[in-house]
Amino acid sequence: MAERRPLTARDVKQNVEGYQEMSDEAFARRFYSDRAELIALGVPLQSQRDEYTGEELYTLSSEQYFLPPLELSDDELAALQTSLYMLEGKFAYAEPLRLALQNLALGRPGFADAPTDTAMRVEVDDPDYSAEMPGRLGKLESAISKQRTVKFAYWAISTGQERERTVNPYGLFRDPEGWYVVGHDHDRKDIRKFKVSRIRGDIRFATRRERDFRIPAEFDIDQHRGRPNWQIGDLVGEARVEMAPDTAWWVQREFGDHGRFEDDVFVTSYSSLPLLASWVLRQDGRARPIEPDDLRRVVAAALRKVRDAHEGATPAPAAARRIAARDGDAERPAGPVVPERFGLLQALLAYLLARCGERPSAEIPAQELVDRFHIPEDQLQEHLSLLSLVNFGGGCYAVYAELQGDVVRVDKELYGDTFRAPPRLTPLEARAITLALEFVGPMIAAESHNPLESVRRKLAETFGQFEQAPEPHVGLEEEDLVKTLSEAIRERRLVEIEYQKEGEDTPSRRVVEPYTLERELPHWYVHTWDRTNGAEKSFRLDRMRSAKMQKDRFEPREGFDPQGFRDARVARILYSPEVARWQVERGATMLRDGSALREVRIGSEEWLVWEVLAQRGEAVVLEPPELRPLIARRARELANELGVARLRVPV
Repeated sequence: MAERRPLTARDVKQNVEGYQEMSDEAFARRFYSDRAELIALGVPLQSQRDEYTGEELYTLSSEQYFLPPLELSDDELAALQTSLYMLEGKFAYAEPLRLALQNLALGRPGFADAPTDTAMRVEVDDPDYSAEMPGRLGKLESAISKQRTVKFAYWAISTGQERERTVNPYGLFRDPEGWYVVGHDHDRKDIRKFKVSRIRGDIRFATRRERDFRIPAEFDIDQHRGRPNWQIGDLVGEARVEMAPDTAWWVQREFGDHGRFEDDVFVTSYSSLPLLASWVLRQDGRARPIEPDDLRRVVAAALRKVRDAHEGATPAPAAARRIAARDGDAERPAGPVVPERFGLLQALLAYLLARCGERPSAEIPAQELVDRFHIPEDQLQEHLSLLSLVNFGGGCYAVYAELQGDVVRVDKELYGDTFRAPPRLTPLEARAITLALEFVGPMIAAESHNPLESVRRKLAETFGQFEQAPEPHVGLEEEDLVKTLSEAIRERRLVEIEYQKEGEDTPSRRVVEPYTLERELPHWYVHTWDRTNGAEKSFRLDRMRSAKMQKDRFEPREGFDPQGFRDARVARILYSPEVARWQVERGATMLRDGSALREVRIGSEEWLVWEVLAQRGEAVVLEPPELRPLIARRARELANELGVARLRVPV
């Protein structure tokens, strides 16, 4: 590309590291495999046959290698950088996100080292994050990009059994419950999704081939994410649930894509009546089952079971089960998702050239590169040597970088302006930006003073649509709320909110002092001082109908540190063996009889009632003892309110 002349495959074999020692047959296989990978990166090689020699001549167009001019404002780019600060240490894709922003920022002034005010105002918490999760995601990302079949031991929570699965992975996504990989299950001979946290031990490639499968053209990852749990699996019928008028707006916002409204009746398909009944019961009277009759019977039976479990004597839990250590339990936690070497070298080259500026050479502290690119100190020289060898320069050096003591000496020899444009982002870097938009997108939009779709559209137009990357599930209403609250926090302005609390029939209006936003996946929260009630309050944004910033300002309260559930009580809940496995995933302790015991901090009695009702009698509150008769009474009242008290139910 630098010399602007075509190359033969023989030229490539002679000049590119790693090819020289291969036989002609091995080189042909590897060369065509690498060509396919470049195409997947969005960097296709053009070829034509030499009419005299008959050899294929290959060229690389700079338009295919470099990004076109990126019309992203400084505010928008700074907002994306803010997302990196917010997600640092909590986000498996932080490293490829760092490299993507490095490439996007090429030729711009750069960023301050200190986190922005927005990063300090927003907390991000991913309950599904663990030390093992980044490594597993990295292995699955690699398998998806290379279309390699994988094998892993998987714990099926519905049966409690663990066995090996062989899967062609098509895509990764994050649902409210955690990370999932979806693909073709060789045993079931169908597309299935697997929760990544239930994978045990190592993820292994099933074969030694370069490619095992091709992702079907008709595969759409959005068909496998975002569905309510009562629609997971094969749909078997349609249910009708009457919603309270002041709750219908929330159901429309949350589940409008999975059903329809006929007046105040929510009509939704279902694959599981018990799971739909759980959702109905969690609404605590704001949802009344109409059809089918089997749904009403499941609700009736659940309420009787809840009532009976809390009217009698408090059961005594069994002793905790001692779980023998397994080989998979001792696996070494994997590091963050490792960006491809191609992307790292791209970003490193751009950075070294930027540090040289118009000068032919520069000296850079080695620690600066170690810190900025998270390269282990003992591997820095290896990266610099490989960069000096490859250089993306048509076989000729563009820069020569060498570690000399504590500094890196850089000498450049540019071919015109060939390397002054930002290189294309790799699929992993593009995916990192997509996920950043998913996790903290509304904050990006708020900080850049642009709708989220505007920021995402500009990026998509620049480096192409994200393959198999689901659209961010962020509604415009939520984005507007985050934008208003973010601005109010920054300017210390009062906000009037209209809030529909669970358990209340009508929304209430409050005037609050907003202090911090929190992204506790999958929800957004704002922590405030509620002036209307004279107390600290935390509000979930999906329950907020509107937020209007007021003219009046407020001074931060001295010594006030807003946080959720400061005065929460501890409740002990015993779960039956039917649902114990799901609760163990959420931190419960497995007991010898197959049940599970969980201690939870509760901010309100109402929340505990909803939690117990939703378990359909499979959960019993042990403590606090004074809440047991409250739950029994509410189950009896709710059966009358829903018109199911006199229904005959199976024993």
